Amino acid sequence: MARFEILMPKMGESIIEATITKWLKNEGDMISEEDAIVEIATDKVDSEIPSPVDGILIKRLYNEGDTVAVGEVIAYISTGDGDEAGLSEAPAVKAEVAPAATTAAPAAPAAETAALVSTAPAAPDERFYSPLVKSIAREENIGPEELAGIPGSGKEGRVTKADILSYLGSRGQAPAPAPVSSTPKAPATAPTPPASSVFQGPGDQIVEMDRMRRLIADHMVHSVHTSPHVTSFVEVDMTPIVKWRNRHKDSFEKREGIRLTFTHVFLEAIARAIKEYPMVNASVDGSNIILRRRVNIGMAVALPSGNLIVPVVKDVDEKNLVGIAKQANDLAERARDNKLQPDDIQGGTITLTNLGSFGTVMGTPIINQPQLAIVAVGAITKRPVVLETPEGDVIGIRHMMYLSLSYDHRVIDGALGGKFIYRVKELLEGFDTQRSI
Repeated sequence: MARFEILMPKMGESIIEATITKWLKNEGDMISEEDAIVEIATDKVDSEIPSPVDGILIKRLYNEGDTVAVGEVIAYISTGDGDEAGLSEAPAVKAEVAPAATTAAPAAPAAETAALVSTAPAAPDERFYSPLVKSIAREENIGPEELAGIPGSGKEGRVTKADILSYLGSRGQAPAPAPVSSTPKAPATAPTPPASSVFQGPGDQIVEMDRMRRLIADHMVHSVHTSPHVTSFVEVDMTPIVKWRNRHKDSFEKREGIRLTFTHVFLEAIARAIKEYPMVNASVDGSNIILRRRVNIGMAVALPSGNLIVPVVKDVDEKNLVGIAKQANDLAERARDNKLQPDDIQGGTITLTNLGSFGTVMGTPIINQPQLAIVAVGAITKRPVVLETPEGDVIGIRHMMYLSLSYDHRVIDGALGGKFIYRVKELLEGFDTQRSI
């Protein structure tokens, strides 16, 4: 009778650990193949782990709330009845399991691909730190001694993202050990002030944030604290594209089975502009700038719950408009159905958010770390505008839209940001309305 090891699955290239949020089966329960055993959560997605075999759950090795490294054994399943007593005798067979359909969470700052994680206890003062924690520590100028002094709530005292963000919130309230470094560092940012006290009035209702909303909140605060944000605006005459889409949308939907939206045109224009201004498609790593070879555009999608997720349309510059439309629509549909996979929300190099879908005419979105820029499109509205003609200026009714770029001023100056967003405007206004699709 074989004993199968249920391993913590790999949930994405930058995810090296996950938290057990809820056990769905108890020890001694009969389990059928594909039955969900446990719910797990990461900074990026929530998921269920299904059983790869029929059998009995004979041992759970971790409790709810424990954080477990990818590849570690979390439970044992016996394939024979009454084999509970054979836990120490039956030969173990590793079972590769894949996460079931995931519930999407906000995109978190990307990290380097994780190396294999040792399951041996860490030596004193040599705790394991995830790439995400190291990235935050580097950005906040937290030296090794200071990092070693942060209490960790993870397995074996590991410092989690929540631990380091909580520490940053109270960093200015007590003296911390000075960072030890032999190389000059950039000036430290000002400590985050303590949160203001909040009063409760008669009739006020307290609504606890769900996990996804807490992650979004942490991610937004981290982004603003990391990047000096600047926003540039341009106004775009969308009339040619509106007329072109009206001519082709019905035949396109009939032929391809998907809707043709303005988002697909925006994605194409952004990718083309990046080829001319590649510095916008980059990230910051300490004092280095990483120019991204791939053009992977995150596409902000509002979920039925009111939360937000950013699936990534990969290699947009290598696709035609049909290919962009198919991938973008597939991601948006699976996002709203909570069927995104971890890789669907990783690897973004710049983000597009469509504020106009809710009637907003313009906005200043927050950068999705560790990217350097995010493009926002507002509502397309009919307005009277002045048009230049060979016979002189006239007033006409046009479909107008505001386009904005929020960017990281550490790398992108006003000139570059302005040139890039203006180039997107030119590409949209110069759209070839004779093109077929």
